[in-house]
Amino acid sequence: MTARGLIIAAPHSGAGKTTVTLALMAALRRRGLVVRAAKAGPDYIDPAFHAAVTGSPSVNLDSWAMSRELLDALAAQAADGADIVVIEGVMGLFDGAATAAGQRGATADLAGHFGLPVLLVLDVARQAQSAAALVRGFAVHDPAVKIAGVILNRVGSERHRALVTDAIAGVNIPVLGALPREIAMALPERHLGLVQAREHSELALLIDRLAAAAERHLDLNAIVARAAPIMTAGAVARPIYVPALPPPGQRIALASDQAFSFVYPHLIEAWRHAGAEIFAFSPLADEPPPDGADSCWLPGGYPELHAEALAAARRFSAGLRRFAETRPVHGECGGYMILGESLEDAAGKRHAMTGLLGHATSFARRKLHLGYRTARLLADGVLGRSGTIVRGHEFHYASLTSTGRDEPFAELTDSEGCTPVKAGGRRGRVTGTFFHAIAAADK
Repeated sequence: MTARGLIIAAPHSGAGKTTVTLALMAALRRRGLVVRAAKAGPDYIDPAFHAAVTGSPSVNLDSWAMSRELLDALAAQAADGADIVVIEGVMGLFDGAATAAGQRGATADLAGHFGLPVLLVLDVARQAQSAAALVRGFAVHDPAVKIAGVILNRVGSERHRALVTDAIAGVNIPVLGALPREIAMALPERHLGLVQAREHSELALLIDRLAAAAERHLDLNAIVARAAPIMTAGAVARPIYVPALPPPGQRIALASDQAFSFVYPHLIEAWRHAGAEIFAFSPLADEPPPDGADSCWLPGGYPELHAEALAAARRFSAGLRRFAETRPVHGECGGYMILGESLEDAAGKRHAMTGLLGHATSFARRKLHLGYRTARLLADGVLGRSGTIVRGHEFHYASLTSTGRDEPFAELTDSEGCTPVKAGGRRGRVTGTFFHAIAAADK
């Protein structure tokens, strides 16, 4: 690989990693560089913004869920034909599962594995010289992680910037930029994170504004100079495809619209590389799964925001029921919710769903379910044979109000190996679960 890379990280969530990442990539692309992006950990929303800026899919890199071979292969795919690869971190730099170093799903794991420098984004809205102590601590916490520079975010004034910068100078780590506290650069959010990229009517204008801010406030030359070669254990010189999960069919009907968009690019690419064809359709547009497909995948998303429209989509629901009579249908999270008997929206109104499984869900009775999960499949299905171990995660606020009487789909444990819990449902050719699959576990 000839592309160089760097990692955008922060001490905590909400510091502005995504804003800085998008601004940096947009400005570098304006300079004519071929920019590629990646996201640390499980995330669907940030990579969609990355893709909008770079013009190419953004891959997820997850040291907890993925083997080192898969990580290296995905890094090689991201780097192919690129001048620079920008990896956006997750949560705080060292945050992850309580597992072995290098396998925590932490941003720091990727910095150590790929030998990449870290640009630390500091939200200094409520501090000044104290930021230097924070930088010093992050710089010495792990010898395998190199803090190559700092980007200040939400700076209040020129005097504020000078106070913070002068204090950090004593740590011998350069401040490579300072973004002002401008509401115009804020990205709107909702319960699962940022509002999706495809829902922004003025996304191109936002990207231009971010690029202009980066050109004005970041030292782009110094940032590019600090990017380093991407090191991989197998010295991957060209893109290879490591199958994360087997294709769920030869011709896959994939629900894709504002209600169903949470599907990992590395899965789609691997399925295509294995010879599978993907046929997108929109439940919100009342489209049934295409007749030419031999399996149907209903990904996660925001069905709770579109429950009324989905309940009224008679052609979709009737077509899905016909499809399920002869071919497998699988739903993840949001897809699982519409496979049930009903979905209660935020106002407490109950909407009938497809009824292919017997459970019911509610967004009115919200509870955060978040974290890594290991799934052991309890029957043969689209994710593999019975007994197959798959790694993934849950991230949803919806709750089960009725579990129904279907057979469970899988046995789940968390990242710390809690007592296994049976979850999801299966009936005939239909399966579903709140669990999002990332990759089959290493043998």
